[in-house]
Amino acid sequence: MTPGQMTHDIKTAGPPELTVVVPSFNERDNVPELARRLDHVLAGIAWEMIVVDDDSPDGTAAVVKEIATRDPRVRCIRRVGRRGLAGACIEGMLASSAPVVAVMDGDLQHDETILPAMLEQIRAGRDLVVASRNIAGGSKTEGLTPIRQGISDLGRRLSSMILKAPLTDPMSGFFMIRRDIVEEVAPRLSTTGFKILADIAASVPRAPSFAEVPFVFRERVHGESKLDAKVALDYVGFVLNKLSGGFIPLRFIFFALVGTSGLIVHLAALYAGLTFGMRFEWAQTLATVVAMTSNFVINNEITYRDARLKGARFLTGLLLFYLVCSIGAFGNVGVASWLYAGDVDWWLSGLAGAVMGAVFNYAASATLVWRR
Repeated sequence: MTPGQMTHDIKTAGPPELTVVVPSFNERDNVPELARRLDHVLAGIAWEMIVVDDDSPDGTAAVVKEIATRDPRVRCIRRVGRRGLAGACIEGMLASSAPVVAVMDGDLQHDETILPAMLEQIRAGRDLVVASRNIAGGSKTEGLTPIRQGISDLGRRLSSMILKAPLTDPMSGFFMIRRDIVEEVAPRLSTTGFKILADIAASVPRAPSFAEVPFVFRERVHGESKLDAKVALDYVGFVLNKLSGGFIPLRFIFFALVGTSGLIVHLAALYAGLTFGMRFEWAQTLATVVAMTSNFVINNEITYRDARLKGARFLTGLLLFYLVCSIGAFGNVGVASWLYAGDVDWWLSGLAGAVMGAVFNYAASATLVWRR
């Protein structure tokens, strides 16, 4: 029997009670096996699987659609020009008509055998059920790299500041929830990053009734993990965004943090230029270019990683970024000088100019450099 074949009779009568949403990118070898496993563990339950694929170059979407020709419970949403696990999860959950939706990875590291137990908790009246590695019976030591374990630990410590439910594993990508709750909070959710569960738990207007079910994180069978140290930074920005009540955009937080790092790069480059005997004006110019280049590269990798520029577009974007930052610098100096001339304290004038320059650079960069 091939991985895509089903062992149980396919029941198409009536709407599904449960939709399993599977965000995917380059998971063509794993998704067919996941479909087979769901068919086995969800026997007797009206279910469907929606795979939301971010236009995987390995042909994941084509594999899922081939399975769908034999099993109408399997559907595929192929996203072109859009990236991000959170956004994929949101689109998949909103595409469901089932009263209950579950989210799990397509890499076989989540234990599908606990789905019936999670559904029983929902049937018993819970709003949210989380598969947790941090309660008795669960384990995060198997299949979790040190970096991913560190990200998970960081997320758990920060989450207490913003979540309306005391989850032990807020970075879990494996959970089940009533769809009407998702419909309610969807306009307030971020489509970037990897923190969809934490985002939902922080965005609900009232504390949800929740339960946690232990699970053991498995070793990945095929493909590579998409999580890295950038996710930790993403989560820090997410927490800051929620603490501001969503007033400060997540991307602007990253943009500002990157700009702060650029100040350190600028001073280091200026010191190096002076050390090698350059005149101050030339050393300052060199430091400015180096800092802007550093800011562009880091923003391209982190702040706008879902719209990352490559090849010729990278060079074009870098030149536009130079232009944007140069205009922003003139605006910075102009505003600060105007305020200082009006007897505003020097530090407040400088801060206002810096904020004005940062806001301009952010807005212009989003419009001109990393435009969608």
